[in-house]
Amino acid sequence: MAIPPAEGESRQRGILRVYLGASPGVGKTFAMLDEGQRRNSRGTDVVVGYVETHGRVHTAEQVADLEIVPRRRIDYRGTSHEELDLAAILVRNPEVVLVDELAHTNVPGAENEKRWQDVETLLDAGICVITTVNIQHLESLNDVVESITGIRQRETVPDKIVRQADAIELVDMSPEALRRRMAHGNIYSADKIDAAMSQFFREGNLTALRELALLWLADRVDEGMDRYRDQHQIDSTWAARERLVVGVTGGPESEVLLRRAARIASRTGGGAWMALYVTRGDGLVQMDPTRLHKLHAMTEDMGGSFHTVVGDDAATAILDFARAENATQIIIGASRRGRASTLINPGIGEIVIAESGDIDVHIVTHDQARRKKGNVRATPELGRRRRILGYAVGAVGPFVLSGLLLITPDFHGLPTESLFFMGLVVATALIGGLRPAVVQALVSGFCLNFFFTPPTGTITIASGENAFALVLFVIVAIAVSSVVDLAARRTAQAEKASAEADALTVLSHSLLHAHDFPELLASACELFGMRGAAIIGAGDEVRKAYGAPIATLADADVSVKIDGATRLALVGRPLPAADRRLLKAYAAHAAVIGERRRAAAESGERRTLEEADRTRTALLAAVSHDLRSPLAAVKAAIGSLRNTDIDWSAEDEEALLATVEESADRLDDLVANLLDMSRLQMGAVKAHVDEVEVEGVIRSAVSSLPGSERIEVSVDPAAALIAADAGLLERVVANLVANALSYAPDDTRVRIDASASAGRALIRVVDTGPGVPAAERDRLFEPFQRLGDIPRGEGVGLGLAVARGLTEAMGGTLSAEDTPGGGLTFVADLPLSASDGDEK
Repeated sequence: MAIPPAEGESRQRGILRVYLGASPGVGKTFAMLDEGQRRNSRGTDVVVGYVETHGRVHTAEQVADLEIVPRRRIDYRGTSHEELDLAAILVRNPEVVLVDELAHTNVPGAENEKRWQDVETLLDAGICVITTVNIQHLESLNDVVESITGIRQRETVPDKIVRQADAIELVDMSPEALRRRMAHGNIYSADKIDAAMSQFFREGNLTALRELALLWLADRVDEGMDRYRDQHQIDSTWAARERLVVGVTGGPESEVLLRRAARIASRTGGGAWMALYVTRGDGLVQMDPTRLHKLHAMTEDMGGSFHTVVGDDAATAILDFARAENATQIIIGASRRGRASTLINPGIGEIVIAESGDIDVHIVTHDQARRKKGNVRATPELGRRRRILGYAVGAVGPFVLSGLLLITPDFHGLPTESLFFMGLVVATALIGGLRPAVVQALVSGFCLNFFFTPPTGTITIASGENAFALVLFVIVAIAVSSVVDLAARRTAQAEKASAEADALTVLSHSLLHAHDFPELLASACELFGMRGAAIIGAGDEVRKAYGAPIATLADADVSVKIDGATRLALVGRPLPAADRRLLKAYAAHAAVIGERRRAAAESGERRTLEEADRTRTALLAAVSHDLRSPLAAVKAAIGSLRNTDIDWSAEDEEALLATVEESADRLDDLVANLLDMSRLQMGAVKAHVDEVEVEGVIRSAVSSLPGSERIEVSVDPAAALIAADAGLLERVVANLVANALSYAPDDTRVRIDASASAGRALIRVVDTGPGVPAAERDRLFEPFQRLGDIPRGEGVGLGLAVARGLTEAMGGTLSAEDTPGGGLTFVADLPLSASDGDEK
């Protein structure tokens, strides 16, 4: 799969083509070289800047006909290394250069720290580059890959470098085929196959990495398609893959719609689906936060994603969202409105169907369809005192106004008098709402008729026009009072909703930073003006509290359910019913914090159990093999010595006794490591740090080791004295040297160097053995880890773990790095002694 270059991009830079692989060995380098051969055969000027064949015959054959720019040699720590010669390639100025391993870290002394920076320089010079990279080396996926494989990649490349490539091609291979290649020796040398197959190249790891690569590249393909559609102003849906949008209102039918969307998506071969909730733009809260959280969680549990948008017109918002997401189908519930009201005012479903264009629309029936429901946005009720005052004004006000008007008859006529009464109706609506205003309108109509409409003093109306005007007055008064009442209620509702929205914003922000209940309880007390808050469980168990104490649930002024028998209780004042919705939001957040804590505790317990199980399994395996071998040797040697049928010579007896002694030493070392690791895991190791003479400790540590004649010791006078525990340091050095002797070839020597740097002592144990890949070095120090086959079959994989634990107990660090020229170097970093530092 390849992503086409974006149209309209400037070609002043060179073109970058990336071959992306899910893991080593899939054939990226081979594919890159094959592309180079193809271009070379067409007459393109192609050179090889840097290609690593890893000893693979078929890969090496692909390089044969291509011009190779000699690599640059850089001396580092006494060893010569080869790197990409950036300057030589710029002078050569080819059309295309092949550069392998984009995420590689250059040796200090090169022009750039990273190879991808070399590639950027080549592209800026107008040279086209073809390169390779594995999915695990992308910086954004580093943590994900570590969680899958247990290995943290030290060499990474920023995602934007790969994302900006003109073409990305996935080199794919099934896990089964890749493991066959590994088994046949086509990826790693024979001595590394078993370790690789049992660690990084496990089938589960390869499958997960392959999925990561496919999904990452699929997203890049989507970006390319979206870019093309934007550039060409294409608004119509391209059904490259099914995408469903399901609109939810928060009503009882929402669960039905979500399940239907999940079923439809599952039948479309991996189609994506999104739940959409449209909230009004006027700030009115329409869905209970607990309900919103439940639908959100339900959507994610079924494999969808939940989205919220703001829009005054729900139908338009749904269509705009669907087109923006390139959706192919929209799912909405059947209307709950009656047929008559739908004919007068089309609902969301009718509008979406009419304007959907080439997007398919599914109308899903449910139990609530076509049922008459009360207004979901009920207007808030006015206070009792205001309603009583409104009725009083409505009943008495017209007579008071009539009296005032009768005192001044020469200054007004019937039209002016009608306007005075109309103003009184509006004032009543503002004070007490609609019902008192209706009463006021009827009483005002009577007063106008009785006191001011000829003939006055009677309810008889002489003129038909006056009768019509009086009836019209009552109708207009009721209509105006209705509008005024509705506007007043909407204003109050908007102010209330704005306050709730502000509170929810603060609550959401605090939740992002709150990891426990006290912060949440403090926020609730502050918002609602309470003196105290508490989380109370079954049996009036106070689990968490803040502020004024709450002994039992009965002491609380208000409480709301969190989950099960657990409730959020507050003391201070009774809360209005309208504020309980906001209080439920706090309860929902308290439930989330509780779930988070339980999940963290369960995760910790699970990790502990997994680690304990892994330790027990490894320990049993070690005991069954590594401890049995020296025991068997001891038993065989003693049995031979006790056999009276054989007349052993002095030399034979000495050899058998030496075997017994050597096996006993091995047993002693193994048991000591097991005990040390047990003490480290229990935190029972206490370092007694004092001034220690390094050379004496080193020579004491290696004197009894088999092969000690192969050890060279060199101590810088500046590092002669360090702050350490002599006994622990001796154990650390013995374990490191024993490991080095096991792996280093018999005809080579192991070197121990001690030097000083920036107030620290660096003790290096250097061997020239096979070394360990950088990606696997951290695992060296894990208990019961043995990377590759140990030459003599000894050890339970605890020596290095014990060495690191003891080093850290002394306030130091232990790490591993490459030995220049091949091999592995362990570096123990410990503080120099205070007296030594003073002397210097």
